[in-house]
Parts: sequence; C-alpha cells; structure tokens
Amino acid sequence: MWAFGCGVVSSGMSPAQMPWAIVAGVILAGPMVCGASQIVNDWFDRHVDAINEPERPIPSGRVPGRIGLYYAIIWSLLCLLLAATLGAVVFWATVLGLVLAWAYSAPPARLKLNGWWGNAAVGFSYEGLAWVTGAAVMLGGAMPANEILILAVLYSLGAHGIMTLNDFKAIEGDLQLGVRSIPAQLGPDRAARLACVVMLVPQVVVVLLLLSWDKGGFAAAIGVGMLLQLWAMRRLLTDPKGLAPWYNGTGVTLYVLGMLVAAFAVRGLPGVGA
Repeated sequence: MWAFGCGVVSSGMSPAQMPWAIVAGVILAGPMVCGASQIVNDWFDRHVDAINEPERPIPSGRVPGRIGLYYAIIWSLLCLLLAATLGAVVFWATVLGLVLAWAYSAPPARLKLNGWWGNAAVGFSYEGLAWVTGAAVMLGGAMPANEILILAVLYSLGAHGIMTLNDFKAIEGDLQLGVRSIPAQLGPDRAARLACVVMLVPQVVVVLLLLSWDKGGFAAAIGVGMLLQLWAMRRLLTDPKGLAPWYNGTGVTLYVLGMLVAAFAVRGLPGVGA
C-alpha cells in the first residue's frame, strides 16, 4: 500500500482529480492483490505456517478441505476483473503480480523454496509493481515516466533485504521443512549483514540519481534517513534474530519514508507530471 501511494504521489496528480480511480486502485493493491497473494501462500504453505504461525485460519484447519484453494482462485479472478477497468498497464501489472504470487507458493515453481528467488518475487510485487500501478492509475492507465520506473526497480531490489529480515521469524519451520530462506541458508548473522547491504545500496543509487536530477534537498532527506538506518542496523547486528521485528518497525519504516520522499522528488520532473 505504501508503494501504491508512492506511485500516486510520483504521478504528479492529485487524488481529487480522479477520486474513483484512487479508490479502485487502493482496493486493488491492498485487499485484492495483497489479499490474494496471502491466501495463495496460506494454502500452499499451510504445513510450514502450522509450525510458525498456527493461529492463521488455513494452517490451523479452520478453513477445511480445499476451500482455501478455491478462495485463492476466486479472489485472483476478481483482482483481474477490477484491474481490467483501470487500463492496460494496470491490468498487465496485476497479471504479473498474481503470476509472481502463485509462483512464490504454488508448485511447480515454488519460488519460496529458495530465498534468493522468492524474495525477489515478493520485492518486485509489493514495491515495484504497486508503485507503477499507482502511477498508472492516476495517469489514466498510461505507462509512467522512466524516472518512476527506475525508482520502482531500485526500491524493489532493496525490498529483497526486507524480505530476508521478515524470514527470521520462520527459521525453525523452514529448516524442518526444507524451505531454503536466506536466514536458513546463511544463518542469522550473515543473513542480517547481507540484508543491510541489499537495503542500503539501492538507496545510495537513488540519492545519486536525485542529485543528477537537481533534486538535492530530496537527496539530502533520504541521506539523513539512511544515516538513521545505519544506526538501527548496528543495533540489529548485535542480535539479528531477536531484533529483526524491532528493525522492521524502525529501519524498514525509514526505508519506506525514503520511498515517499523519492516519489515527491520526481513529480516535478519534465514528463513525469504536473
């Protein structure tokens, strides 16, 4: 949802200009596509989640039989129907997002079984595609400018590190069931260091790009956020497994705020928006 909001901001258009589109886009990006991806994940990973998060309805057995699978199929189709009303770019972005959601959890792809591929799929779905979709919705279904696409890709790459930290909560279940998340492969310490580097490098590139686009004030604001992230990362590395939830509430929040700053930065560039 944050990434969708960044797309709206970076398009340069006010939500008041297309109120029906912004409402439809929020519904599509939030409860529709994100909800569909979660239902798919809950069904195909119910055995893993029964160990890590047994309170969820599908893993706990409160949704019996194959009903969870039927929910996932129906909800995905509803996403496509809504996306079709918002233009070709939004529709195909939704198609790609749903394909990645199913490939993440469903056989034969099961991208989740390898953290390198699985984290990339989630990063691009939750950050890049949502950002592009938000901008396209506000542009009447048109393809966003190159600057928006570049920022969306960079923040998607950084989100790979966020997903690595998110997997810390499931290390025990992943090890038992052969899910090769990055923390399960590398161990908490090495995985945390890798996640920090992966989150920082794209932000450095964003700062350099903003400077080249004469957006020094915005670049400085993101730079300050990165310094605060470095402080949070130092604390995280003292106890990666125990402090990963804390970092999600501090460092990841700063990362997301940097996305919003970048979105405001490009809205005034030629060809991006008014």
